[in-house]
Amino acid sequence: MSLFSGMNISASGMSAQRLRMDIIAQNIANVQTTRDENGKPYRRKAVVFAEKNATPFQEVFMRTAGIIGSGVKVTKIVEDRSPLRKVYDPTHPDADEDGYVSYPNVNVVQEMTDLIDATRSYEANVTAFNATKNMALKGLEIGK
Repeated sequence: MSLFSGMNISASGMSAQRLRMDIIAQNIANVQTTRDENGKPYRRKAVVFAEKNATPFQEVFMRTAGIIGSGVKVTKIVEDRSPLRKVYDPTHPDADEDGYVSYPNVNVVQEMTDLIDATRSYEANVTAFNATKNMALKGLEIGK
C-alpha cells in the first residue's frame, strides 16, 4: 500500500465525518423549529456513507498490490421519516385545530451520541493520517 493512498483514505474519512458533524449540528440547531422555509416542521437529517468507487483498472491494481478499499464518500443526506413529536400547546401559532404542535423528530441525546461517535471517528482518521505521515518522514531519514 502506498503512503499516499493511506493518506487519501484517511482524508476521505475526515471529510465524511466533518460533513456528518455539520448535519448533526444542523439537527440540534433546529430542535424547536416548527416551520421551515416550506412551512412544515423541520425533519431530522442523516448522512449515508459508501465506499468510494474505483475504476475497474484501479480495482484490479489495488487488489494485486494488496490494497483493500479506496476510502469513503457521502452518497446522500436523507430525511428521517419517523413521526414528529406532538406537544399540546393550543396557544402556539403553529398549533393544529386540536391544539397540538408538531415539533421536529430530533432527539438531542441521540444527536449528541452521534456527535461523539463522529468526533471519535474523525480523531481516528487524524491518528492514521499522522502515523502514515510519520512513516514517510522516517523513510526519508534513512538515507542520512
